[in-house]
Amino acid sequence: MNVLLICECDKRALVETRRILDQFAERRGERTWQTPITKEGLDTLCRLLRKTARKNTAVACHWIRGLDHSELLWVVGDARRFNTRGAVPTHTTQRNVLRAQDENDWHSGEAIHLFTALAALLHDLGKASKAFQDRLRNKGDMGRNDYRHEWVSLRMFQAFVGTDTDLQWLARLVNPTPADHASWTERLVRDGLDTPAPQPFTALAHAPLAQAIGWLVVTHHRLPQPPKDEIFNPGHLAQVLHRITVSWNEVPTHSEAQWVKPYWTFTPQDLPVHCPNWQKNAARLARRLKVLVTQPAQGDWLANPYVMHISRMCLMLADHHYSSLDAQDSTRVQVAQWGTLYANTDRKTGAPLQPLNEHLIGVAQHSQRATHALPGFELHLPRMKGHRLFRQRSTNSAFRWQDKAADLAASQREPAAMHGAFIVNMASTVAAKRWPTPRSCTRWPIRCAACAAPLPWGCAHSRCKPGGRFVSCCNWTTSSWPSWWAARPAVHCLSTMKHRPRPAARPRAKTW
Repeated sequence: MNVLLICECDKRALVETRRILDQFAERRGERTWQTPITKEGLDTLCRLLRKTARKNTAVACHWIRGLDHSELLWVVGDARRFNTRGAVPTHTTQRNVLRAQDENDWHSGEAIHLFTALAALLHDLGKASKAFQDRLRNKGDMGRNDYRHEWVSLRMFQAFVGTDTDLQWLARLVNPTPADHASWTERLVRDGLDTPAPQPFTALAHAPLAQAIGWLVVTHHRLPQPPKDEIFNPGHLAQVLHRITVSWNEVPTHSEAQWVKPYWTFTPQDLPVHCPNWQKNAARLARRLKVLVTQPAQGDWLANPYVMHISRMCLMLADHHYSSLDAQDSTRVQVAQWGTLYANTDRKTGAPLQPLNEHLIGVAQHSQRATHALPGFELHLPRMKGHRLFRQRSTNSAFRWQDKAADLAASQREPAAMHGAFIVNMASTVAAKRWPTPRSCTRWPIRCAACAAPLPWGCAHSRCKPGGRFVSCCNWTTSSWPSWWAARPAVHCLSTMKHRPRPAARPRAKTW
């Protein structure tokens, strides 16, 4: 094999590196060597360089495989002096000249940002009911809820929208009148008390944006599912939204009016919709949404699973995080309490913790932080690139199929960039399915296993060892906020899709 060695060492490391390289190759310049060499000789050279490596050592080895093709084999020392293909920069600067991070291809990023924030302002309005507030103060029935707060929130939002189009109810949200404030409860459809009670998504069919916001509100804890006693009919899937009733959220166990009425009883003047801070945030979002819905090709948002999935994920993340903040946390939103309504209690003392208006505004603000950081989220994920183990051919004849599978995946890379592809790695038990998966993915544009979003950073294999552990962009956990973008993603195995604990971090050597 014919190799080209590039030395970017400094100070004493340059002297020592030249002494070693002169024993194996001929100089082609001040910092360049070239020679034909066997694989065993190249391994010996690499081992000697690693043994004598210093902090100023930087040596790249290129395998010249043809007239117009070379491959980077390894880098010993400081890999930052080379790019991913082993090239050396002609000039370096700390100035951000290109400002590439200012642009992204998130065509639906604004929609995700606005949908999540507005749904956050609405998601817990149902907690204003007498039944929920009595629960917080240990005065009411502590058994299962007959009507969950997210369903009540959806009904309140439906009452506000009424028969208006998206532009009309958004305009009312920008400049609300006393009649608009009263509509949250006066036009309320009360399940269990009012008959008939039309399905909410059927009543909102004339307003696609309201349907999308309502879906985020009612699913911010769990997805609706039909009751166990309902017979499944595949023909209902085409209009499944119009079949969602209260029993898809929670099956009521009581039908008596004295049990049902507290879930639909409110103190109107205490509702967060009367809070000036809440109105200010809602008006700001409504103005931007009015511009969004008037743009061309902005129609049925519920038909866009990518937008709805990412929006729901950010809403749930912000809600879970803000609910976990204690009374002394400095990241809580500083707003005056409106009324006597609370959203949750302290887990240690059981005392009311977060006022309802503060909780809604806080979740909205934190959800906006999450959605705003999404386009740059990929830059903070661990990645694996250029590892020599992924380029090695199998030495065991029983596993030669792995080489063929990796080569086949590599041959389809460019066509897939234009048309997409779906690859399934299937093999019998003990056929070592996990090892060829990272080999194929280092040559393949990865997509998220949960939402099929493209992951342009390449292979996200978390360790140098075989094991098939990959990062899914939609399944990640946080340990602190607001620095959530530095959190470590959850780890999944693409071959089995089973959760695996992240291995403990190991100290890295100076050589890669």
